[in-house]
Amino acid sequence: MRLRTQCELHFEITVPTAFILMLRPRSGAHQWVAREEYEITPRVPVFEFTDGYGNLCQRLVAPPGQFSVHTVAEVITSDGVDRAPDAPFVDVQLLPDGVLNFLLPSRYCESDHFNEMAASITAGYWLGYDQVAAIETWLRQTYEYVPGSTGDTLSAIDVNARTIGICRDFAHLGIALCRALSIPARMVVGYLHGLQPMDLHAWFEAYVGGRWYTFDATQAELTGGYVALGYGRDAADVAVFNQFGPASFATHQSVNVERLPD
Repeated sequence: MRLRTQCELHFEITVPTAFILMLRPRSGAHQWVAREEYEITPRVPVFEFTDGYGNLCQRLVAPPGQFSVHTVAEVITSDGVDRAPDAPFVDVQLLPDGVLNFLLPSRYCESDHFNEMAASITAGYWLGYDQVAAIETWLRQTYEYVPGSTGDTLSAIDVNARTIGICRDFAHLGIALCRALSIPARMVVGYLHGLQPMDLHAWFEAYVGGRWYTFDATQAELTGGYVALGYGRDAADVAVFNQFGPASFATHQSVNVERLPD
């Protein structure tokens, strides 16, 4: 499917403030960026770099006053999400070097605390994809997805003590449970066509059967329409903006995803 994604952020800046943005989708195996617009007001020098996870990031210093970022991208992405029941577990010694980092505990995914819980949830399932699918189902049945229900970023331990959560919370706990089983897992932030209410979205991927697969416990059915902006160990790696200095929260944020004629 062909999608048009739009994101607009507005800030009130009090002093010159350094920003790192992550708002450009990259072309890859599951999406192709056909057209892009990126407008920053007022215009300031912008320097782009690729971070350690391959994400396209932009560095700039926002001047005092009104500051805004407006992005539009037309992206060709899959009509569905690949599923692979019985895809096998990959022994750690056979994993690609670049995947190993996604086995380790991280700031918001304390996987070393979830060994027994992960083993209990996946007992009796074939090692690999079926274990991750069992975790996805367990999350969906155990927690209620309520957009806007949590403000501060919660770790997997915090999420496990609650009964409701947002997409980021579901991803953190899912990642921690996968890593507890020695299955590499990473967080993805981006857009989802048809998401209600519309906003930026987060989900997770697990590495089984020799590749990454998408999992999203917030959705009753995965039907495609995902556009990734960033990949990382957890939310600390995939913020769409980081600012350094006095706190400058977005005074306005709007997100839209529209399907275009193929």
